[in-house]
Amino acid sequence: MNAVLDADLIARAAQEIASADALVIGAGAGMGVDSGLPDFRGNQGFWRAYPVYEKLGLSFSSMANPRWFRTDPEMAWGFYGHRLGLYRKTVPHAGFSTLLSWARRMKKGVFVFTSNVDGQFQRAGFDPDQIIEAHGAIDLLQCTQACGVGIFSADAFQVVVDGETFRARRPLPSCPRCGALARPNILMFGDGGWDSERTERQEERLARFLRDLEEGKVAVVECGAGSAIPTVRHFCEQVAESYKARLIRINPREPEVPAGGLSFAEGARATLFAIDEAQKALAAPG
Repeated sequence: MNAVLDADLIARAAQEIASADALVIGAGAGMGVDSGLPDFRGNQGFWRAYPVYEKLGLSFSSMANPRWFRTDPEMAWGFYGHRLGLYRKTVPHAGFSTLLSWARRMKKGVFVFTSNVDGQFQRAGFDPDQIIEAHGAIDLLQCTQACGVGIFSADAFQVVVDGETFRARRPLPSCPRCGALARPNILMFGDGGWDSERTERQEERLARFLRDLEEGKVAVVECGAGSAIPTVRHFCEQVAESYKARLIRINPREPEVPAGGLSFAEGARATLFAIDEAQKALAAPG
């Protein structure tokens, strides 16, 4: 076992999950790192993944802005088109399967709360009706002209991106109803045009799930959620407090937890594997 992973803490986490009736999973960008995805932590992390934007003096927050779809669509789709292609071909790491195996044992089920837009939980086999994507999803699009088409799939579109300039080549994704430029159904910075209808339906399903947990024990496992955009951390802390659950936080850079939580300063895959092995030891005869 990695020296960072304290055996006693691992055993306690394993016991919490093994004795739970329901599982709440929180996931931020760090969850995808073990799958080879960038986490865009700070400008340096973003620029390592996209050095062309460092030369242009553009940060993640400046690129993840809907204004590019108005002023420079090829620039906008260069950024999002590359990510769309990357996420489509990325295989979720085996830690997702570990979480799924735990979820399938829960009498009262599971719900995933993620700020990620990469669709990795669905690709790993989680039920889409048990996931809330708080910031939207890159696999879905919306019309930039709000023509009333609603949210539609990106499956029909392949965005070709120049590897040197990171600008997309036309044709760009377009609205099937009015033909106007399409954009990802993702909540961007300063984004007053995001269509939140799908995420609102997910929020309703999450609320029903949480209402049904008034009796029974809840385990909360949070993976790779940082404090820069603390949506996932706040949610997991609130659930843990409301249901008197022990928060299990896995984050190599920001592992700090409220009183009573279990903290692991290691990556998601290694920690989930270690907890799973400890659960198997608990279940072994003798």
